[in-house]
Amino acid sequence: MTMPALTALVRYPVKSLAGAGTARAAVEPWGLSGDRRWMVTGPDGTLLTQREHPRLALAAAEPLPGGGLRLSGPGMPPLTVEVPDPAAGTVVARMWRTKVEVVEAADGAHTWLTAYLGTGARLVHLDAPGHRRPVDPEYGRPGETVNLADEFPLLLTTVSSLEALNLLIAQGDHPDEGPLPMGRFRPNAVVEGTPPWAEDGWRRVRIGEVSFRVVKPCARCVVTTTDQATGERGKEPLRTLARHRRFGDALVFGQKLVPEHTGVLRTGDPFEVLG
Repeated sequence: MTMPALTALVRYPVKSLAGAGTARAAVEPWGLSGDRRWMVTGPDGTLLTQREHPRLALAAAEPLPGGGLRLSGPGMPPLTVEVPDPAAGTVVARMWRTKVEVVEAADGAHTWLTAYLGTGARLVHLDAPGHRRPVDPEYGRPGETVNLADEFPLLLTTVSSLEALNLLIAQGDHPDEGPLPMGRFRPNAVVEGTPPWAEDGWRRVRIGEVSFRVVKPCARCVVTTTDQATGERGKEPLRTLARHRRFGDALVFGQKLVPEHTGVLRTGDPFEVLG
């Protein structure tokens, strides 16, 4: 039997843009270093994601030394974006039901994103995740914070559960849409060597030198139906998740994690269930 191990690490420098795989990442209290410190909003500060703009999947943000970005996308010239100076002041952005203070990027980034999406858009940066944004208070603990990810610092998925889901898709109404790649689920950490759906019962895990609290299952949305390479949408995996992975009102795949301490993750790290 294969010993469980971390097989992939992915960061998303800009929320809803393409992810970037890495062999090594520092774990900060609010998530992986360099993960989701930027996001796209409308002119009024409302978050824009692949839910409304699947074309965001085709844009990439290459991390640069110092925290800046190099934006690229189909039909667009690359653009280097520097980390904005928080001394210039913060603005309020809206992420669904919550508000967060962020710092706006230079005007060139807004112009680039507006041209790319064909609608008014702005790029903003979370300068102080340790002070700006608490985790979901229904499941989190006092003092726990998060970057611009949904609710919690990291998302973990397993290879075996994706294989099990793809088997179910093959038996369903839209078998031509499978098998789906793991990228549809936009995880930070991917683990191999565990039984399918075993993550439903995990409460604490260790990856390499870092231990995590397993907080809650990840409820999935229309983004998972978006081909991350083309921006096209289908019916899966939501159709199959609705039949086989409905927890209350949520269609579930993957688990949200909160780190219990800082450290470094590396692909190939051993994985252990602690409770």
